[in-house]
Amino acid sequence: KVDELSGGKLAYVWLPNTGGGGYTEFNRYYFAQKDKKGAIIDERFNHGGSIADYIVDLLSRKLLGYFNNPIGDKQPFTAPNAGIWGPKVMIVNEMAGSGGDMLPFMFKLRKIGPVVGTTTWGGLVGIWDVPPFIDNGSMTAPRGGFYNLQGQWDVENKGVAPDIEVEQDAKAVIEGHDPQLEKAVATGMELLKTEEVILKPQPADPIRVLRAKKDN
Repeated sequence: KVDELSGGKLAYVWLPNTGGGGYTEFNRYYFAQKDKKGAIIDERFNHGGSIADYIVDLLSRKLLGYFNNPIGDKQPFTAPNAGIWGPKVMIVNEMAGSGGDMLPFMFKLRKIGPVVGTTTWGGLVGIWDVPPFIDNGSMTAPRGGFYNLQGQWDVENKGVAPDIEVEQDAKAVIEGHDPQLEKAVATGMELLKTEEVILKPQPADPIRVLRAKKDN
């Protein structure tokens, strides 16, 4: 649907969690679409797993230069090597929590792009171990609370609020629409008007060795 709504300009990346499966999905979706002009990162219903700093670091990459490609379509190689360089929009909802809270928190803090949807669950507390019982049961206890750079407890019982609030209207969903996704695409397309990155073509070949001038 994103491909249809954006005319093929925006990538769609779904993140079901921030564990191993989520990283696999990110790598599969993101790098396969690095020719797109921008990206929609959908982390609705993300049930966490770990702190997705790897994903945030990749999303915040900036284009720094090129290496020429003298063969084929002569599309230059970028430095860093892989990335989607244009605008990025994240979609969140109230069912995203734990690592699914932390991901949009970091996305906003790094100013990667706008966040669309509804406030996340607000369940950002780490569980470091799961001690077993002799009957094969186990116990968990939250013990790793998060606090921000200002030294204040954050996100837990609060969630991460979107920049653009969009509710999933039941009538619209029944009719086949996804209001949050559609708003995210519209936002990304609007940002493309001013933030589209167009790769520079290769300049004229350099003269690396000065040749002696002929005497007249």
